[in-house]
Amino acid sequence: MTREVVARAHRVVVKVGSSSLTSLEEGLDVARLHALVDVLAALRAAGREVVLVSSGAIGTGLAPLGIGGRPRDLATAQAAASVGQLLLMRAYADAFAGHGVTVGQVLLTADDLTRRGHYRNARQTVERLLALGVLPIVNENDTVATEEIRFGDNDRLAALVAHLSVADALVLLSDIDAVYDGDPRVGAASRIDTVRSAADLEAVVLGSAARNGVGTGGMATKVEAAFIASQAGVPVLVTSTPQAAAALAGEPVGTLFAAHGRRPSARQFWLRYASRPRGQVLLDAGAVAAVRERGASLLAAGVTGAVGEFLADDPVELVGPDGAVVARGLASYDARELPALLGRSTADLEPDHRRPVVHRDELVLVGT
Repeated sequence: MTREVVARAHRVVVKVGSSSLTSLEEGLDVARLHALVDVLAALRAAGREVVLVSSGAIGTGLAPLGIGGRPRDLATAQAAASVGQLLLMRAYADAFAGHGVTVGQVLLTADDLTRRGHYRNARQTVERLLALGVLPIVNENDTVATEEIRFGDNDRLAALVAHLSVADALVLLSDIDAVYDGDPRVGAASRIDTVRSAADLEAVVLGSAARNGVGTGGMATKVEAAFIASQAGVPVLVTSTPQAAAALAGEPVGTLFAAHGRRPSARQFWLRYASRPRGQVLLDAGAVAAVRERGASLLAAGVTGAVGEFLADDPVELVGPDGAVVARGLASYDARELPALLGRSTADLEPDHRRPVVHRDELVLVGT
């Protein structure tokens, strides 16, 4: 796969990191923002669709509040995001307006994507914005997200948005121009041109968080996000923000994560990457083989126990006798109903309890 796959992509998700737009000393760098907007507006003028995932709300809000470092407590970070999100969106709206492009704000928390109904609604909103000719700008809703429901970084959010929006390509932009086989800041290192599987990076030590103090991600989070998207059929290019135009034109910059496998359905993708398990269903060896090797539904006969207080239709992990997670799926029963069904054949159950514990259409294998 060559970079032409990015150049030909009709619908592109572009994610830009805080370190590319803001600094602790100056806050939002409007010149950098306008440079990126010029690139994305040119893409729109060429007839392509763009979804922008933008970090930078907290970094933008620090300087106006007189805060000299990234907040250590959640409340202060949320206050900075509240101020910064308004300034950031106003800057984007003004910059894109100069190109005749209308933008729309989409604020998400992890909870919005871990709940299936919310995921579907977010997908419909983005699709409608694009149909109306609006460029969606997505960010984590830092003003309300708690530690328990945060994405943790916008790289993972961008990977989820790439699938949610049925994108043809994902471009992850930061202050690092590619994935390297070492740290280019401290010694000799070679750019990795293309990654086709995790095996290509087995010997690579990935960098940590951004060095200017306003970012939360690092190269490790970008690689994780790239694998999420590429394994779901979306090619990913990782490069620096100044190389955005070259990357979107298919020039040989950055690191390309080649897409592989079929693009999963929205439900399968949501189950694998976006859902939050509410409990576990424990399987015997026979049930593991039936689910993993034969693609069968999970029947009560193969269940040995349940952990947690999940309800019917909640996401649960299916765990084998060795403790390894085999699959993830939607439970057909409440946890309190399962003890009476354990190990019993379907024929021995009451008619109301003969449905599978997890139907194969509501199940996705993990760890494969």
